[in-house]
Amino acid sequence: MKFKTILALAILATSAGLASAQDAVSLRLNWYMGGLHVPFYYGKERGFYKEEGIDLTINEGRGSANTVQVVAAGSDTFGLADSSSVVATAVKGAEVKSVMSLLNSTGFSVVALASNEIRTPKDLEGKKFAVSPGDPLGQLFRALAAHNRLDMSKITFVQVDPSAKVVAVLEKRVDALLGGADDQYFLIKYKGEEPAALRYADHGANIVGMTILTQEATIRNKADLVRRFVKATARAWDEAKKNPEAAVDATMKVKADLNRASQLDQLKVDIELMDSVNSKGRTGWGDQKDWDQTIALLKQYRDVQTDKPWTAFHTNEFLPK
Repeated sequence: MKFKTILALAILATSAGLASAQDAVSLRLNWYMGGLHVPFYYGKERGFYKEEGIDLTINEGRGSANTVQVVAAGSDTFGLADSSSVVATAVKGAEVKSVMSLLNSTGFSVVALASNEIRTPKDLEGKKFAVSPGDPLGQLFRALAAHNRLDMSKITFVQVDPSAKVVAVLEKRVDALLGGADDQYFLIKYKGEEPAALRYADHGANIVGMTILTQEATIRNKADLVRRFVKATARAWDEAKKNPEAAVDATMKVKADLNRASQLDQLKVDIELMDSVNSKGRTGWGDQKDWDQTIALLKQYRDVQTDKPWTAFHTNEFLPK
């Protein structure tokens, strides 16, 4: 009898240990911590990942292209990167795939001082723009120009470092920069100037924005982990959408020197970008029309060569029912 009791206790102890075990998971962001990343820190603070059996580590990034490469190499479990970087890297042989379409509209924009009066695509002619070498913003600007029948011979691009774009606008060395409505726009605003953004998505050049990606091997071998991570992430974004102030507070606890007002402004723009005309109301869902258009634009304007369907680059299979 004593032996059976000891055995039963041992089994209970083992079961409790298994139940409390957490999968170590890392998420590589696309850039340094900012408003776009608030929901992940909020979800971690609220225990959403822990409830799904995930011990989450969040690592800052150095650009979407780098994030895709890091995830492809297996250094991080998941990554946050723009769709163009996912597709462009995957067609070159990287075995990665998007498992969430977080932002179904791109934040890519022409960002200027409001005083420069760039209000319509036609106002872009005769202007000088700051752009970074290899930047997808510059390549996809051609789609914006083609859709709006702009004369590219009347537009000048000035190559600058990514960190120098805002300075170039503030010092009036250029009329505008090619950047983000949720990023450089607020860097200008919190320098005391009034910014304006002409968004690609509003003028015929929308692509899927930010995605969550992982290795194909992780999808094959750890499908349950992917499903749990996607569930926790969708919940984190839904709750951040309901409580943006509280979500930003969670991020400020991690990095107190951030500008709280700027983080909140950025988050609100990213929440706006979650939906496209085709994809509404379901966090993480990618619509075929958005992905087909994204791939078509990348093939035409970023020299991406592929005959694969959109499902080769994104899947909705892990989203909560």
